[in-house]
Amino acid sequence: MNGKTAERANPELQLANDFVQHTGHNIFLTGKAGTGKTTFLHKLKNNTPKRMIVTAPTGVAAINAGGVTLHSFFQMPFGPYVPGSDVQRQTEQRRFSKEKINIIKGLDLLVIDEISMVRADLLDGVDSVLRRYKHRHLPFGGVQLLMIGDLHQLSPVVRDDERSLLEPYYDSCYFFSSNALKQAGMISIELRHIYRQSDADFIQLLNQVRDNRLDDGTLQRLNTRYMPAFQPNEKESYITLTTHNRGADSINHRQLQALDAKPFTFQADIEGDYPQHNYPTAEKLTLKKGAQVMFMRNDSSAEKLYFNGKIGKIVHIEKQRISVKCSEDETEIPVEPVTWENIKYTLDAETKEITAEVIGRFTQYPLRLAWAITIHKSQGLTFERAIIDANAAFAHGQVYVALSRCKSFEGMVLMTPIAQSAVKTDAAVAEFAAHAGKNPPTLEQLNSAKVLYQQDLLLECFDFQSLAVSLGKLSGLLRNSGHLIQSSASETVTAMERQAHAEIITVAGKFKRQLQSLFDSDKAPETDSHIQERVQKASRYFSDKLQTGLLQWASSFSFDTDNKEIKKQINKAFTWLQHSLAIKTAGLRSCRAGFSTGAYLRALAHAEIDFSPATDAKQQPADVNTQDLQHQELFQALKAWRAKQAGNEEVEHYRILHQRVLIQIAETLPDTVEALLPIKGIGKRTAEKYGESITAIVREYCRAHNIEPQQRAPQPTVANKTEPDTRRISYELYLQGKSIKEIAGERGLVTNTIEGHLAHYVRLGLMDIGEILAEEKISLIKNAFDNKGTASLKVVKEYLGDAFSYGEIRLVRESLR
Repeated sequence: MNGKTAERANPELQLANDFVQHTGHNIFLTGKAGTGKTTFLHKLKNNTPKRMIVTAPTGVAAINAGGVTLHSFFQMPFGPYVPGSDVQRQTEQRRFSKEKINIIKGLDLLVIDEISMVRADLLDGVDSVLRRYKHRHLPFGGVQLLMIGDLHQLSPVVRDDERSLLEPYYDSCYFFSSNALKQAGMISIELRHIYRQSDADFIQLLNQVRDNRLDDGTLQRLNTRYMPAFQPNEKESYITLTTHNRGADSINHRQLQALDAKPFTFQADIEGDYPQHNYPTAEKLTLKKGAQVMFMRNDSSAEKLYFNGKIGKIVHIEKQRISVKCSEDETEIPVEPVTWENIKYTLDAETKEITAEVIGRFTQYPLRLAWAITIHKSQGLTFERAIIDANAAFAHGQVYVALSRCKSFEGMVLMTPIAQSAVKTDAAVAEFAAHAGKNPPTLEQLNSAKVLYQQDLLLECFDFQSLAVSLGKLSGLLRNSGHLIQSSASETVTAMERQAHAEIITVAGKFKRQLQSLFDSDKAPETDSHIQERVQKASRYFSDKLQTGLLQWASSFSFDTDNKEIKKQINKAFTWLQHSLAIKTAGLRSCRAGFSTGAYLRALAHAEIDFSPATDAKQQPADVNTQDLQHQELFQALKAWRAKQAGNEEVEHYRILHQRVLIQIAETLPDTVEALLPIKGIGKRTAEKYGESITAIVREYCRAHNIEPQQRAPQPTVANKTEPDTRRISYELYLQGKSIKEIAGERGLVTNTIEGHLAHYVRLGLMDIGEILAEEKISLIKNAFDNKGTASLKVVKEYLGDAFSYGEIRLVRESLR
């Protein structure tokens, strides 16, 4: 069946294709056995411009679909995935390779074949991984899902102990009960044209079995195929379908042993990574002349001599040659070994496209013994003649799977009669199918979805809220960290934020409203010349504003701090801003010549993959406040010494010396250990441990720059002997990055007391009042002292009121002395 023939005979195929290719809707593609679901998947893989991966719940299904298993790609545990459980937390903590993360970041479409076997909790596990690495606030990270399968066939496996764990969270075990899928929504498209069977009466019978609508007359007709004494003619190549592996293996072994012919065993050639549970046929394949065999894949040659599921008998066999004769063919089929490939998805470094990399190969004759096969393994196959062994109890869907493997009613034989009770349909499946059947998508919905999809992408392109939030977060951290960081950006970030709001965010909001007024529900933006013209101009405007504003500012951004937590927070916020800029710039650039859905999606995917945040603060020393140092070179030399010493002692940098101590050293140039002692933060033990190393660096710097002692900055005159220990303790805690409130809590004192301690160091010039109080408060308190013409704390406190503490007033007074 080629693509054009399929589309003419099956318009639902074209509808499904259009929804996948041109919208962002999640799709459940279903249909009775033989409606072309597998053919659709293989065609889609070759034609879609979207970046996709193909998955399936089992290894064999994944190999047949040309994909990988859900569990392996998303690194999911095999037990139940219970929301809020340790399993969920462990899953979220699993480490993914950078390559796999990049594949997820660039993913547009996730295909899941044989979806009927996928449990709801597994699908929610997939959702958690996609959210983690793509878009956290969107179901499945914003990735489109194409789920292929027939719910009336094989169902998910759920043990009783697992069922009790899952029942509080899920309506049923089926994929459609997934919490993420309920949030995301989906459309159901059912393929109705059946290619496997052509007998209308037989098709109607199968539909009744599938939907659990067997009436007495149909059941009676079905059981006319019950033939307990049936002995197949050897030329007719019947295959027996059983419910369990044990039964199928027993029949195949017994029949092979009964043949009076020499056995030949063929060893598979296995290369690389190919797990045993995924072997498509036996590793050691033992065959004889006269054995009934089934082909395990389609013939890839131009002759197309066989297909997956075709049955015949071996008519010639030797070490290097096998020939098979099928009853419907006049000529023998020469069989050669073929290779199955085990793949993993990788990212092409040049094109950024997702590619299937072969990691293992299994080479063997594409045959298996075929006197019997399990119903489970027969899914997706078609047989001319089949004997159905219903002796064991059937699970949900197994009767339908078994009967629908047969091409005709006459080609089917029942070893035991089928009772009404054997035709089992899960109530949850019946309810879901009934609802989906009443709400099939229409061409009108498709056209509307196409238009809306493009409109949403355009509005997303010109939405700068993420950029605004990330810039605001960084700006707030820089302002609030005050003296704990050194960054020139602290002085410019407010102006940059104001400029970004005025020139980008506010303008973008207006442009989005203009776009919405221009949108036509019947016309896609790609074909609207007026919208395209506006988009081109807007993309150039915003690209230029980003380039000359935020991008330029961010490229020179740097900061430094001894506070580990603040460093972590600022690095995280800056990375978020960089990411927002990278994604937004890529999207805008793709629209400079006009909007194209494919070009826009590719641009975003490539930007996600290419994004690499700037190195952290350790490699990015800032020159804020330190830029004003007269001896900047010495400061950098002291920092380098401190970093090396911290590495040797395996401690954080600040545990050697705080940055403010380094600044004081660079300002005062102490060339002896005695000259080092008056510096705040240098105690006797520190001086004994590091004094010689520090002063040696200072002396070398002075010698290299011809600095005489009289040229050095005066040493701070602090009477260490008379300084109360309590003030120094508070001061040292402050130098460690603790707030006044934290120091008060740690020392069991009130904040006023701590402010009094620090006021002493403000008066000595060792602390800047601007590090402690906001500029507005400082100005108001200064004005109060001027207005009242007094230095009395009590008078000024009464004048200012309860909005100001005695400690704050004392700090400002000391700064004025």
